Amino acid sequence: MKRKLIFVVGPTASGKTAAAIDLALRCGGEVVSADSVAIYRGMDVGSAKPSAQEMRGVPHHMLSCADPAVPYSVSEYKQDALRCIEAIFARGRQPIVCGGTGLYVNALLFPLDFTASPANEAVRRKWQAFCEENGAHALHEALRRVDPVSAGEIHENNVRRVIRALEIYECTGTPKSAQRSLDRKEDLPYEPVLAGVTWPRETLYARCDARVDAMLRAGLVEEVRALRAGGLADGAQSMQAIGYKEIAAYLRGEASLEAAREQMQRNTRHLAKRQLTWFRANDKIRWFDRSACADPSSFSQELAEYSLGNSSHS
Repeated sequence: MKRKLIFVVGPTASGKTAAAIDLALRCGGEVVSADSVAIYRGMDVGSAKPSAQEMRGVPHHMLSCADPAVPYSVSEYKQDALRCIEAIFARGRQPIVCGGTGLYVNALLFPLDFTASPANEAVRRKWQAFCEENGAHALHEALRRVDPVSAGEIHENNVRRVIRALEIYECTGTPKSAQRSLDRKEDLPYEPVLAGVTWPRETLYARCDARVDAMLRAGLVEEVRALRAGGLADGAQSMQAIGYKEIAAYLRGEASLEAAREQMQRNTRHLAKRQLTWFRANDKIRWFDRSACADPSSFSQELAEYSLGNSSHS
């Protein structure tokens, strides 16, 4: 029997963090975050990082463990998260991976070989120059022409990853997405049990809007101001995250706070939509509609019965 690795995934503002903590309390579990913003130190408010009170004594891993000034790759996440997972298993406890970053989740579901395509600095510099001359949208369109699957998964503002996908295609002749599908044939050292948390679309979008307002009340502007004052450049990979880039624009005097708030809400809703599209492509995820449960306790019970009592998707 393989060890069971539980995943609680879903769009932003769906309540998956609280659901994972409830689940951990029921089974003696520990949570391994799969969030590409919460990974960074000092980026607490804008990533909705759970507070010590919200964690309710449940150990959390892969939070605040990377320097926001240094790019952090999916392959680094995979290596670090797997070490955490193995350590949790070794303690006789249940690891629960929780997050909405699809690439992080897939890195644990599909043992990808991120080193198969070595870096080619000349190709990378060529596409960087292309981007500087023509813009991020034109760069993204160049990727869409040769690898539409990767283009659909990578936002055009994430220039570093767009260039990497173009580099892989140019150096191997094979789209990055096709290489990934070949890697998926490899076996996993554990049996994944995947639970997805969601709400009706309009309710989810309202929750996204409310989350933005809560972040602003909780001091997001002050957090971004402190990061910038500490030397973190607006162009850093970490600062491209939703919330940080809009507030940085406000602090540069390029937008009013109200305009930044509205842009954050739009971008958060768009993120939720992309996350749903990403996760729904995985037919192994069993979805739980949070609105169908009258209270958090009954929802927690339903999620636990599936995650702890079953080891396969029904």
